[in-house]
Amino acid sequence: MTYKIAHAERTNQKLHDEMIQRAEDLIPVLRERSEDAIKDRRIPKETIEDFKKAGFFKILQSKKYGGYELDPHTFSEVQIRVAQGCMSTAWVLGVVGIHPFQLALYDEKAQEEVYGDDPDTLVSSSYAPLGKVEHVNGGFKLSGHWQWSSGSEHCEWALLGALVFPPEGGAPEYRTFLLPREDYEIKDTWYSMGLKATGSQDVIVKDVFVPEYRTHKQSDGFNLTNPGYSINKNDLFKIPWGQLFVRAVSTPALGATKRMLELFIEGANNKASSDPSKLAGDTHSQALVADAAVELDSIETIMFRNYDVMVDQAGNQGGIPMIDRVKFRYDASLVLEKCLGVADKLFSNAGGASVFAGSEIQKLFLDVHTARAHVANNPVNFSRNYGAMQLGAENTDYFV
Repeated sequence: MTYKIAHAERTNQKLHDEMIQRAEDLIPVLRERSEDAIKDRRIPKETIEDFKKAGFFKILQSKKYGGYELDPHTFSEVQIRVAQGCMSTAWVLGVVGIHPFQLALYDEKAQEEVYGDDPDTLVSSSYAPLGKVEHVNGGFKLSGHWQWSSGSEHCEWALLGALVFPPEGGAPEYRTFLLPREDYEIKDTWYSMGLKATGSQDVIVKDVFVPEYRTHKQSDGFNLTNPGYSINKNDLFKIPWGQLFVRAVSTPALGATKRMLELFIEGANNKASSDPSKLAGDTHSQALVADAAVELDSIETIMFRNYDVMVDQAGNQGGIPMIDRVKFRYDASLVLEKCLGVADKLFSNAGGASVFAGSEIQKLFLDVHTARAHVANNPVNFSRNYGAMQLGAENTDYFV
């Protein structure tokens, strides 16, 4: 498939560069905090405050509520660098930091409730359709138990998924329900093999009223008929919501695997002081490093190429072609598979010290494997959909 992109200079190159530099500056800080974060099973409040001060949560936030409305390229570049300091931290940044984009698609009343008094308010999520919904006057009554709500303890609102069945019968509609902190309970359940510091706790809701305007229809996200367009006019928000969220949970693996390659090149696991010529002269290591570097470069290049296409075409009549949306979704789902291929080879050849507690390369290895467990990072269904469309079938995925 050939893409013609009319490249324009980035809207705010200076701010983009500042964001990247701030992320670079935080890498050693995040590495220093990483072990304590793992022990606490959540990233520290100091890191959240650092991110707020750096403006990372505002990258995709609407200008109406103090955001920067930068393009997704900036957000992912920041996330890659943060992951080179701590993948758990990058995961939380991705999940929490992507939500201002979705909030910009909501009814203005909902946006005002979240950001009206404090534009720095943070929102967590759990999108699995696990809620039980009852129609009531003016909205819905919601109950349910959700898992994997990353960074939830740092947030004052939550986005929760559920299926809404029409009162008259028929197929259900997926919606995201927006709830304030007093309407849900956070249950401390996050004991995991990797991504240990994400604080991806459970969220429990019991018979809570959610007004209609605090729900977001998947169909609006898919068809680009979001009510938030009445106040947020930037073409940025015409990039399909599904395209951005899936990158938020795959990009951290790219930064973490880059860090694994750095460690391997250094000799990994406290071997940096050994004779570098021994490693550099080993033909197997040479090939391993070369292949890893090229694969990671390919992943990053495809992601940024896809962003360029989306940014360029989002404001066009008809928007981004559906075949491209489906392909880009498949590309995003492949990031973990490709990173795992690199991570497994690096870990397998990193030496015996890598199996002991405290090994940084082992921690990253487990983080990348844990990220693969997220449903968005399983490419099977997305490959079938993309292949079927090329063979003449209709798209079957509404989160593209």
